[in-house]
Amino acid sequence: MSDTLNIKQSSLFSQTLILIKHRLSFSVVFSSVCSYLIAFDVFSLTTFLLLIIGGFFVVGSSNGFNQIIERRRDALMTRTSSRPLPSGSMTVNQALIICSFLSLLGLAMLYVINFRTAIFGLISMIIYLALYTPLKPITPLSVFFGAIPGAIPFMLGWVAVTDRFSIETGILFMIQFFWQFPHFWAIRWVSHDDYKNAGFKMLPSGKRDNATAFQIVFYTIWMIIVSTLPYFSFTGKLSIGIYSLILILVSGSLMLYQALKLMRYKDKQNAIRLMYASIFYLSFIQIIFVIDKFLFQ
Repeated sequence: MSDTLNIKQSSLFSQTLILIKHRLSFSVVFSSVCSYLIAFDVFSLTTFLLLIIGGFFVVGSSNGFNQIIERRRDALMTRTSSRPLPSGSMTVNQALIICSFLSLLGLAMLYVINFRTAIFGLISMIIYLALYTPLKPITPLSVFFGAIPGAIPFMLGWVAVTDRFSIETGILFMIQFFWQFPHFWAIRWVSHDDYKNAGFKMLPSGKRDNATAFQIVFYTIWMIIVSTLPYFSFTGKLSIGIYSLILILVSGSLMLYQALKLMRYKDKQNAIRLMYASIFYLSFIQIIFVIDKFLFQ
């Protein structure tokens, strides 16, 4: 009896990790960690841990609520049919209880840091679940709304330190905001048929064509431009030196090159390469920002 109970508990825990997309959630929280490290003058372990754990719970619960809403469409997609809800390994009630608990606990932890951090966490959840998720089957503009909560984590660490929205938080937000478009359109390009079968309208033109590829290139260029702004001395305390600028331009050029290759060939292979190039770019420049602060300022 005890062994059976342990198996069930273990199974529920593993399914919960899948429900909240724990790997994705940790990668999102990494953005907040980097912005905290860029912003702080006096390190607070309490604030740092609350940001990590609270942010993880908020992001994870948002992912879970999204899966609850999309469970029927997920069942139609090869990529998502094995998720806990469409596969039947978790009930809707179980998912609701887990996600409600995690969201409330996560927001409470962010509130302990300061009011604005909690508010931005709440705003990201509302936009993600009330705009992005329901608009996915209706219009490709859903990606625009999804880019807003996707960009908030990179500014959240700065807000946790300063308790205000400023030019620095605006720049951090814009970097990750513009990054969302080439990254997610590359993913949607690869899985376009799967999304189409489920009724999702994710690519800007609805097709793997020049119009979609052009927008990928367009937003990649803007992402690079915004990423270099901290070098030019009008972004408050957020600044980088010449070596960091060069590294950002080189890594951005590599991502742009891959976007241009996708526009030329319009194939899945180059979309996959762009997806990985975008992941590398964001993680790389976030680390560069942190290193620049500690070594060159």
